[in-house]
Amino acid sequence: MNKTEYMKTLAHSLRRLPKEDYDKAIDYFEEYFADAGPENEQQAIEDLGSPADAANELIINLAVKNAQEPPKTVKHGLSAIWIGILGVCAAPIALPLAFCLLAVIICMIMVALLFILCLFLAAVAVAASGIVGVFGGAVLLFSTFADGLATVGMGLFALGAGLLLVYGAVIFCRWFLKRASRSLANISKGGKKNENNH
Repeated sequence: MNKTEYMKTLAHSLRRLPKEDYDKAIDYFEEYFADAGPENEQQAIEDLGSPADAANELIINLAVKNAQEPPKTVKHGLSAIWIGILGVCAAPIALPLAFCLLAVIICMIMVALLFILCLFLAAVAVAASGIVGVFGGAVLLFSTFADGLATVGMGLFALGAGLLLVYGAVIFCRWFLKRASRSLANISKGGKKNENNH
């Protein structure tokens, strides 16, 4: 196997990574071969191991790295979870166990994300009802002052509660994404640790 074949196989193994991580990985391996030089190409290939092993090692290391730094955005958090799932698949544990574990993890993540989405939508609905209550109460002030004032007060309360719930949903979403990516990285690391013990 030469460098071109190795890089082609490696690129195929890494194709599911997010674009930014994929580009960094390919650049790293290209630089590795450039540093080794054409005369040491075969030695570099032997040092790296098979393309599949090199890709698995890289995915596991990425999952561990992503678990150690909190996600800055929801997109980054979802990317970290995806890399964690790839890391679980790359971890050398029994294949049926890996598929069962992966199915359970995906279901749990989907349920949690749907719960967060419902919480967020409920919070937006409460805030929207508060806005409607404030405007409705303002109109009522002209016909029955006491009812209008009470409606404005309840509307402001609902608006404040809705905004707090929206903020809480965002904080909970960030926390969940961080914990999920860290858990997937730990599972990946555990599989790698077990391989080294055998």
